[in-house]
Amino acid sequence: MVAAVNYRIESDAMGEMRIPTEALWGAQTQRAILNFPISGIRIPVGVIHALGWIKWAYGTVHGMVGEIDEAIGSAVCRAALDVACGELDDHFPLDVFQTGSGTSTNMNVNEVIAKRANDYLGSGHATRPPIHPNDVVNRGQSSNDAFPAAIHIAAVCAIRDHLCPALEGMLAELNRKQDQFRKVVKSGRTHLQDAAPVTLGQVFSGYATQIEKGLKRLDRAIDVLNELPLGGTAVGTGLNRHPDLPGRAIELINSRLHTQFRETENTMEANASRDSLVEAAGALRTIAVSLVKIGDDIRWLASGPRDGLGEIRIPAVQPGSSIMPGKTNPVILESLLMVCTHVLAGDLALVMSGLGSRFELNMMMPLMAHHFLQSITLLATAIKNTTDRCLVGIEADTARCRTGVSRNLTLATALAPVIGYDRATRISKKAYETGLSIREIAEQETDLAPAELDRLLDPMNMTGVPWEGSP
Repeated sequence: MVAAVNYRIESDAMGEMRIPTEALWGAQTQRAILNFPISGIRIPVGVIHALGWIKWAYGTVHGMVGEIDEAIGSAVCRAALDVACGELDDHFPLDVFQTGSGTSTNMNVNEVIAKRANDYLGSGHATRPPIHPNDVVNRGQSSNDAFPAAIHIAAVCAIRDHLCPALEGMLAELNRKQDQFRKVVKSGRTHLQDAAPVTLGQVFSGYATQIEKGLKRLDRAIDVLNELPLGGTAVGTGLNRHPDLPGRAIELINSRLHTQFRETENTMEANASRDSLVEAAGALRTIAVSLVKIGDDIRWLASGPRDGLGEIRIPAVQPGSSIMPGKTNPVILESLLMVCTHVLAGDLALVMSGLGSRFELNMMMPLMAHHFLQSITLLATAIKNTTDRCLVGIEADTARCRTGVSRNLTLATALAPVIGYDRATRISKKAYETGLSIREIAEQETDLAPAELDRLLDPMNMTGVPWEGSP
């Protein structure tokens, strides 16, 4: 038997609405619940928390400049902190696929803060008097500048607190592998064909540098997002706000979040376009592409274990087949690749949403928020999982690497400067046709001394890494 739900009646400019008694939202939120029963995917909670910080900062500044009563300002700030700190997350039910400006969610936050603040003042269960969601909580703001600013705040905090640490952990492990495998010589590969020798350490140094560059790209993305699109209110002109409001509010946000946000250079551009989000998303896209390359390489290097490349071994974390006994698969890397594919697909949706800017406003901001913040979260968790459950346990099969490189026909490359490209090519072809090694054919086809052949055909010498004995 379904329990009965009690309701209260509240109103907005369009009339009365029936709202669940225990809900902290008001009439506008309830209308949005009814209007957008689309996906069940909620607005990212990070955006809700960021809106809480904006309302807290604005309420604080309004109290400082005397635009709202001290007691009212104190109640608003207290309620806004409840939102910012995640204490009221259950009261933000709205779907991502809503009004394109995020107005429904902005009003959801305004109404919850108003009701909570009125409760603190002992005003009962109202979302309006004496603290009105528009007149007081939304004072000096518009959804059109507050909502995109909240996306920036949420994104910067998520990148700083989650994605960067995950990448730093992966970088540290890749650097350890680079050092661990610095003398493991193996065949290089280009076009999926054997190529000149490399060390496994050199291969992992390439992966490490990709991640290092990804972190630098995130630094640039954070700098782009640090310019907050606050202050433009409805259309970028700053209508109905105190002139000092954005700057002083941003200072307060920085003091609480230990961030470096700054005022936008042009509020018209800040309201009208979401180019900064598109630019910052490029860093996530590039990191996803880097991870696909790294993850897929490691899968190939570990393929086998007997009838593949098998140059490295990765941890076996679970049975790999419901029918083939003893089989294990690179499942951690597969999950990483699926995350990256999802992120790249979301990036397309985000870029297309950036095209949703018309005149003084973009009308696809909730979708941009969803894809941007979800990508940050998915990348961070997948990167950490891959580091902990795969990279840490990677081992080199040095014997297999040595055997493979000894049979590599491109060893003839080292002979070309001495005997010429054409002769070296003939040696390589004859070695392939006969099944003999490059060394064996070179002994037959050239008058090079054995010691000279040893020097020229030593795979480690071809890598540029000083050789100090067997690995």
